[in-house]
Amino acid sequence: VFALPVRGSEGLYMVNGPPSFTESTTFQRDSGKNCKVVAFSKDGSLFAWCNGEKVNVVNVSSAELLHSFDLPKAVCLEFSPKNNVLATWQAYTTAKDGTAGMPNLQLHDVKTGKCLKSFIQKKMQNWCPCWADDESICARNVNNEVHFFENNDFNTIANKLHLQKVNDFVLSPGAQPTKVAVYVPGSKGAPSFVRLYQYPSFGGPQSALANKSFFKADKVTMLWNKKATAVLVVASTEVDKTGASYYGEQTLHYIATNGESAVVQLPKTGPIYDVVWSPNSVEFCVVYGFMPAKATVFNLKCDPVFDFGTGPRNAAYYSPHGHILVLAGFGNLRGQMEVWDVKNYKLISKPVASDSTYFAWCPDGEHIVTATCAPRLRVSNGYKIWHYTGSLLHSYQVPSEEEMWQVSWQPFLDGVFPAKAVKYQAVPSELPSAEPKPAQAYRPPALRNKPVTSSKLHEDEPPQNMKPQSGSSDKPMSKTALKNQRKHEAKKAAKQEAKADGNQEPAQSSVPQKTPRSAVPAVTSGDPEVDKKIKNLKKKLKAIEQLKEQAAAGKQLEKNQLEKIQKETALLQELEDLELGL
Repeated sequence: VFALPVRGSEGLYMVNGPPSFTESTTFQRDSGKNCKVVAFSKDGSLFAWCNGEKVNVVNVSSAELLHSFDLPKAVCLEFSPKNNVLATWQAYTTAKDGTAGMPNLQLHDVKTGKCLKSFIQKKMQNWCPCWADDESICARNVNNEVHFFENNDFNTIANKLHLQKVNDFVLSPGAQPTKVAVYVPGSKGAPSFVRLYQYPSFGGPQSALANKSFFKADKVTMLWNKKATAVLVVASTEVDKTGASYYGEQTLHYIATNGESAVVQLPKTGPIYDVVWSPNSVEFCVVYGFMPAKATVFNLKCDPVFDFGTGPRNAAYYSPHGHILVLAGFGNLRGQMEVWDVKNYKLISKPVASDSTYFAWCPDGEHIVTATCAPRLRVSNGYKIWHYTGSLLHSYQVPSEEEMWQVSWQPFLDGVFPAKAVKYQAVPSELPSAEPKPAQAYRPPALRNKPVTSSKLHEDEPPQNMKPQSGSSDKPMSKTALKNQRKHEAKKAAKQEAKADGNQEPAQSSVPQKTPRSAVPAVTSGDPEVDKKIKNLKKKLKAIEQLKEQAAAGKQLEKNQLEKIQKETALLQELEDLELGL
């Protein structure tokens, strides 16, 4: 049975997960009103929280209290991947006389409870040291360089990565060797860059596995895939210079450890709302473009694999096994979720979780929790547990004067839950489905008894496998095909314009109007050979026409060009004969 801790003004308590949804009797409810933070260990076996007096650590299955640290002001907690270290952080304060404050980042040995090391860590952002999954190395960013410790020995810095100014770094997940992605912001006209290194070879730029530089970046988000073969970088600017977007401008870059890199071409302009790697590490999904947003799955060549069309969405979540993808519209959108079977790209269900501020897959790959939490929303706080087939299995709303601040699943290591086949039939549920009543649009009194006419601001584009088939292939286009298509469309548009301009000219212009190419083979003789000859003759006559224009403009023609012009009458005669079928 897995647990869901719920933290709010009613205190901190654990709820048993599906199928019972009852409050856990093993974990004693902590009814204090100021539980600031909770944390599970990576395998879900340990649980820690700060209740405003102490930081407590318990064993989840037995609820036995392992440690109690006297840290009333702790606001951040995190366990190292193998449960050897508990990191705690409290706000940094300086003394009244301006002398340096006390170290505010503590690393505690989980087995003995003693403090291994204290650091001064002023900023809350990126406060926690990062460990490799096997804890062989641990790293933190200190004054724009990355310090590495080995085997949890925090008294000696084993290695340093020093570049101009390392703003951020991310260690790769999974087994050794550990790789590091670092971001250095640009300054004085130099571009920003992200570099990938393999620990511990941090020589010069030559020792980097890959490097990608770009200009438009005030901040970046770096996302490793699970197999640690590639990083996606979302680079964003605070301000969009073109004024197209209030949210600044984003670009998406792909960098692989083998040195390859690319800009991911997104066919719709607008913000990038979300980027997620599939757990299989060979595909990623991007939600992007002005509303209604587009969602597309790309492969490692950054070519589109599947296009979900457009819809009211700003987030994407792969299930832990990667066989289901949920596209959702939370925050300022209505909470519509689309649950897709990724293998066959078929829609499984479309549940609606309105006013949600939080979404998370259960580690079993079957269940989902959505929640409305304060301070993002102060009213109707609570959580709902769903099955991905769209059934609402459990719903809890806090009493109106109370608030809920957080709910989350107890984590489990990969492989604890086997992947199951995807179901399409909604699983049975005691609760009625939570379909909200569609809000009626306001209609002025004059129109109330008349038939409703649909007036959509924009038509949603359907997913690519639901589009009407027009002889075109189902496969999304590659980058070059897209480029060519764009060129072709531009040419077409230019031709149309030229034609339109041409029609406005006075009729007495002596130069015959160029007919658009498509209008030429209107008359066919039925014999392809003859048609070919006619086409060639017309081509020659057109060339002569151009030469005559040049001569009229006073250009000196070559001998062979003059000879060409003399052949005009013969060619005209030949063309006439062919067209009359003589």
